[in-house]
Amino acid sequence: MTQTRSPFVGQSLPRREDEALLTGRGTWTDDITPPGTVHLAIVRSPVAHARITGIDTTAAREHPGVVAVLTGEDVAGEFVAGIPTGWPVTEDILVPEHMPLARGEVNHVGDGVAVVVATSPTAARDASELVVVDYDELPAVVDVEAALEPGAPLVHEQFGTNHCYTWPLAVGDVDAAFAEADVVVEGRYVQQRVLPSPMETRAVVVTPDAYGGGFTVHTATQVPHFVRDILAAICGVSDTKLRVVAPDVGGGFGAKLNVYAEEALALVLARRLRKPVKWTETRSEHHVATTHGRGQVQYMTVGATKDGRILGMRIRLVADMGAYLQLLTPGIAVFGAFTYCGLYDFGAYDFECRGVFTNLTPTDAYRGAGRSEAAYAHERILDDLARALEMDPAELRLRNLHPAFSEPRTVPSGVLYDSGDYEPCMRRALELVDYDALRAEQAERRRRGDHVELGIGIGNFTESGGLSPSKVAAGVRLQSGGWEAATVRMTTAGRAEVVTGTSPHGQGHETAWAQITADALGIDPADIEVLHSDTMIAPFGRDTYGSRSLAVGGTAVFGAAEKVVSKARTIAAHLLEAAEEDLDFADGRFAVRGTDAAVTIQEVAGAASLAANLPEGMEPNLTADYHFDPPNFTWPFGTHVCVVEVDTETGFTTIRRFVAVDDCGRIVNPTIVDGQLHGGIAQGIAQALYEHATYDEAGQPTTATMADYAIPAASDLPGFDLEQRVTPSPTNPMGVKGIGESGAIGSSPAVVNAVIDAVAARGVTHLDMPTTPQQVWRALADAAKVS
Repeated sequence: MTQTRSPFVGQSLPRREDEALLTGRGTWTDDITPPGTVHLAIVRSPVAHARITGIDTTAAREHPGVVAVLTGEDVAGEFVAGIPTGWPVTEDILVPEHMPLARGEVNHVGDGVAVVVATSPTAARDASELVVVDYDELPAVVDVEAALEPGAPLVHEQFGTNHCYTWPLAVGDVDAAFAEADVVVEGRYVQQRVLPSPMETRAVVVTPDAYGGGFTVHTATQVPHFVRDILAAICGVSDTKLRVVAPDVGGGFGAKLNVYAEEALALVLARRLRKPVKWTETRSEHHVATTHGRGQVQYMTVGATKDGRILGMRIRLVADMGAYLQLLTPGIAVFGAFTYCGLYDFGAYDFECRGVFTNLTPTDAYRGAGRSEAAYAHERILDDLARALEMDPAELRLRNLHPAFSEPRTVPSGVLYDSGDYEPCMRRALELVDYDALRAEQAERRRRGDHVELGIGIGNFTESGGLSPSKVAAGVRLQSGGWEAATVRMTTAGRAEVVTGTSPHGQGHETAWAQITADALGIDPADIEVLHSDTMIAPFGRDTYGSRSLAVGGTAVFGAAEKVVSKARTIAAHLLEAAEEDLDFADGRFAVRGTDAAVTIQEVAGAASLAANLPEGMEPNLTADYHFDPPNFTWPFGTHVCVVEVDTETGFTTIRRFVAVDDCGRIVNPTIVDGQLHGGIAQGIAQALYEHATYDEAGQPTTATMADYAIPAASDLPGFDLEQRVTPSPTNPMGVKGIGESGAIGSSPAVVNAVIDAVAARGVTHLDMPTTPQQVWRALADAAKVS
């Protein structure tokens, strides 16, 4: 008897991607320099807002090695459109022109005004410093709320306002809920701007084809298919003439979910010069020219009964767009609209977001985009409500959780969560951290007057992963389908190739997709090659972002593999002279039930390739395409608990313990799940305690270098105690949900709530991120003066 092997899905197989990366054999965009390559340097505005009154390129043109120096006016004819936004959230949204190089006016520090092309990157950079630009400086708009005040300077004068759009969502009667409430709590919370700061900055190399008029674009991106489609539209090139390849990508975090000016410039200059053109971003450029994350002011109001039952919630957001609308800029805040209600069950919900222009670098997606901001706000106000009710914050949350559900359930924001079992998840996190003992220790420290206070913070969350059903995307005016594509094909030798439309940049798709395919086909993962991130190899795809890769892309792989097995079953039945319904398939072997007659899937693949003995009318080869368009988002969830010690004499916070219990549905590779959580939690802690992209009143960045912008080192972070629970999603046949952003969503509110919990007894009940030692110390000093 053949022994049935254990499935590969669910095992922590080592990541096959890692060996090359860890041994220096990866290929990054900056490693690619075709013969004859010329290099770009961008001349960037040093002021936030000004009219361009003159550009003198004479000295730059004469610099050794310079091939060309071009202004916005010089290249205007190369473009048939400006850089578009792909998410115009309302019909009346104001969309400013955004050309790859500014013409007439600059609108943020780092706005490109000219490009230098030279035979080396050093020559290009040196010559760029010789370009003389005359600026007639204008008032800058820096504060997102002040931008809406009467008489505020205008970022785009032609609009007559800095108000970009208003997007509302209302379910139920919030005013009636508040009138019924025993207590109404209001809060104002700030989501500061943060810098994505991947290890690898942006880079692009465009190579003209020797024949045919096409181009190969190598670029450090999360979205090669979007780059192909949008560059084609901007530059007037047929999408069939563009091959976009994402080599190894050293971190994305949402910043590389975009199409940037430099990619468009490289393409049109390669077309103009008929030479390979290359640009690699410096770290300083990254701070001003790559999109920033977050940038919101959140006004939250919650009404509840005296025993802690939430009745209604109102959210008013002011979202900083920056100077232009990049690919998803307007939709990021709107994307969170559906999750400000969190895991909590109540009757009335009212959301409104106003997008606002400022003279700052555009904002866009950043890990957990929209959902992280939502979780932060609802968890902050839950702690504020608990203080108002003099109730334990854990008990308050437990009283308001949705009951367990395994089929879609309508939540206060009006959307359908797919499945959830929140209470056991939360209780397990509290058990792991020994919550009751911590509260006792906290009380004891306060009794003895310890200057080091203990704080416990909870971060409950859910997120809309699996972005997104195409019909839902269209309903919120997102200009992209939410499907994903995959192809699975078996070779003559019985191995398999998987082609996926997802484009990984650290998520482990090659490993996980091989595990999924191996189980479906009954072969070894080592015999499976996973191909991706090249629009010539994978012409169809919607790429990687929004916790969608496994739930949509992995499901597409699963569906394609199932189609291969279905065809193989038909061929096997023909070869075995049996009925299909009489065949069992296990461990890659089709067997006629009750007999010894059997054939392996590898043998079927060989027969399908030879094609000499196939059922009448059947096409040769074992290959199948599958496009999966999910019926709903997936909704992973979890509870993160942070324990901190705050030295009230210095304001310094030390994280003593961090526990996370997450539910991402069925798990394909537990080690990959843990790795994604480690990275996400690190980013959430960084926002809570360290990171803040700041500007002065003139719009000058005051965190323009790594010396000023505080990114934590490994030594600044604690160990993480992680557990996973499994509530399968009914949205897809594998029951998976997604995990890439969960760590960044649950961690920030847990950390900030813990810091405030530590100092609340001393009169400090509000702090904004990042809760630096200086901010905490000053708040304590101010509270001491009042008392």
